[in-house]
This record gives sequence, structure tokens and C-alpha cells, in this order.
Amino acid sequence: MTISTNAAALAASQLATRAIHAGQEPDPTTGAVVTPIYATSTFKQDGVGGLRNGYDYSRSINPTRNSFDAQLASVEGAKYALSFSSGLAAIDVLLRSTIKPGDNILLGNDVYGGTYRLLSKVFVPWGVGLDVVDITDLDAVAAAFKTKPYAYIWVETPSNPLLNITDIKAVAALAHEHGVKVAVDNTFASPVLQHPLAEGADVVVYSTTKYIGGHSDVVGGAVVLNDEETRDKVAFLQNAAGAVPSPFDSWLDIRGLKTLDLRVKQHSRNALKVAQWLEGHSEVERVWYPGLESHPGHEIAARQMHGGFGGMVSVQIKAGFEAAKRFAGATQVFTLAESLGGVESLIEHPGAMTHASVAGTTLEVPANLIRLSVGIEDADDLIADLDQAFKAI
Repeated sequence: MTISTNAAALAASQLATRAIHAGQEPDPTTGAVVTPIYATSTFKQDGVGGLRNGYDYSRSINPTRNSFDAQLASVEGAKYALSFSSGLAAIDVLLRSTIKPGDNILLGNDVYGGTYRLLSKVFVPWGVGLDVVDITDLDAVAAAFKTKPYAYIWVETPSNPLLNITDIKAVAALAHEHGVKVAVDNTFASPVLQHPLAEGADVVVYSTTKYIGGHSDVVGGAVVLNDEETRDKVAFLQNAAGAVPSPFDSWLDIRGLKTLDLRVKQHSRNALKVAQWLEGHSEVERVWYPGLESHPGHEIAARQMHGGFGGMVSVQIKAGFEAAKRFAGATQVFTLAESLGGVESLIEHPGAMTHASVAGTTLEVPANLIRLSVGIEDADDLIADLDQAFKAI
């Protein structure tokens, strides 16, 4: 089949094809195959109000950013995508543009610490109500919906860092019965493995810093959705507040998204192999990975995720907190660092690092928990590295 960038042909193409061609028309002037980095703050106007193709100022609109937005929307199977300067900026603008003081948010009890910090330390003082629930328990969610009206239920699946699995379709059906919108942070799964909009979610958010960028060299975020009214509200506030990525950041995200399908599938293969090995280790109390049959959400994940279970593995160390810290500091191939989703493997202690902000709350993570972002190195080398690190504890 001849590959075409025609919109109809792309819509019928597989994800890997759309990731490479959507929004990626060759440059009309030079024929450059790769989208240029339009490193300009402003654009010449052909007379007052005479904008060329709508371009006036790069906070509002930039061709490189537009290219990435079209590419991401196509990969997600959505009508709209808006990219941001960070994942938290995307969350902030989405919520501030669509809720007001007095509204309420229902949050899962295992989420990224930065999300909880933003909601509890910024939105709650602004007047927004915040409640926490075990979002994997539909009865608990239903009971919460009966207590008060909610503007949003906020879902992470797989969650960060315990990799809990939420049935998006079931939660969405329940939420919509009560007039509640469903936002899904799909960062851990990426659009390769999971499509929340197709499962009934109203909006999807990403930290494009992670798997979409994929090389630990860019910070970014995105809001992806189908509703035009919500899209317009988000776009207005994004422009008004200026939470936009640079043209170079957008170009890096374009580059990363093109190989996302290949990378995420390799991440998933490696992570499954690592998780299976960890599950049999004498120093391990518990392994959290949805690809394992021992995981309580395995059946839902197997139905909801396609092509793998992601590259994130969490493990609890039997010997406790100090041993977990020694283990995290003893790896040689795994790098001790925050973040995730890059081609290289990372290791961290969530309680002291990414999730320190939830200490003392209902979202506090186990002290003996280690989170692995399994990269695309050789899986046997990764296992050998973990094996030698266990000897250090």
C-alpha cells in the first residue's frame, strides 16, 4: 500500500503509520521531510490583520507546535490535542478553564505526587473541593458520587506508583450517570497501549516528558479530547496564561512520537521479563505489575490495554526502608533519578522522591517501595544489574 498523508487515508491507517505521517507534510518551500523548528516569536503580517495562514505570535500559534498537536490527536484517535510546557501545566489549564470555586474533584488514592500537590495546595485554597477514593472499587466510587456533585473524577491507570488498574469504561458509565466528567492521565500506558476516549473518558492528559518524548530530553504535556467547547476553553486559557511549549520542545515531541510504537512495545517486553524475575526473588515482598497474573487488576488490564502492559514496575523490598534505599543506590545500569519513560532504565524511591509531597496523607506510599522505569536495553543486562544490587542490601 502506498503511504499517503491524505487525511482519509491516514484515518484508516494503523497507529504506527499515523505517528510518522499525521501533521507531517513536507515543507512546501524546500520539501524538507522533517517538520522545521520555527524558532520565531512573531510573524510578518501582510497588512494590518493580514495574517498568513492565521500566524501572528508564537504564544498563540506556531507551525511546529501545530504539527505535533495534529500528530498526537491522530495517534490518540481524537479530534483535538493541545500541547503544553509540562504535564502539570496541562492539568492546571484544563481544570482552571472548566471548573470554578465551589466545584469538586474526586481523585484516585494512588496518583502522581505532583498532581496531588497541585490539587491540594493550589486548587483547594482556590475553593475547589477535593476527595480521595479507591478508584478501583466501583462501589466506593458510586458511594462517593451520592455524597455531593463532582465536576471531575480523576483517573490514573496504571496508577503512579502502585500500578493500580481502573476499569475506564465502567467508571465512565457510572460517572456519566451522575453528570461527572472523566479525566484520565494516560501517561504510563501511552496511546500505544490504551485509548481512554474510546473507553468513554471525556479528556486525556499526558506528560509528554515521559514515553511520548521518550528520550529524557524534553519537558512537556498535552490535553487530548473530542469536545469542541472544552477544547476552545482550554485553548483560550492556554493562550491567556502562556503555558506553551517552545518550538524546539514541540520538535522533540514530534521526533519521540514517531518511534513511540516500537519503544513502548519493547519497554513492555522488558518490564514483563523483569517483573517475572523479581516475583521469584527471595528479597522481594511484592511486585506490582499489571502484566503479572498475581496483579489484582490483571484481567482488566488485559482487556483494556493492547500490545503490552507498559514499562513501569514497582517492587517492595522485604528488608524495609533502609534496604530499599541501599538497593536503589546500588544499581549500575538503572540510573537513580526521577521521571520515567525514557529509553534508559531509571530507578527511584517514590516515598523520598516523586511522592514525598503525599507523605502523611491517604496517598502515602509504602516506605519499602521502589519504582523502576524499565528501558529498552537488553533485559538480561537489566536483570543482572538488579541481581547485583540485591547483594548490596
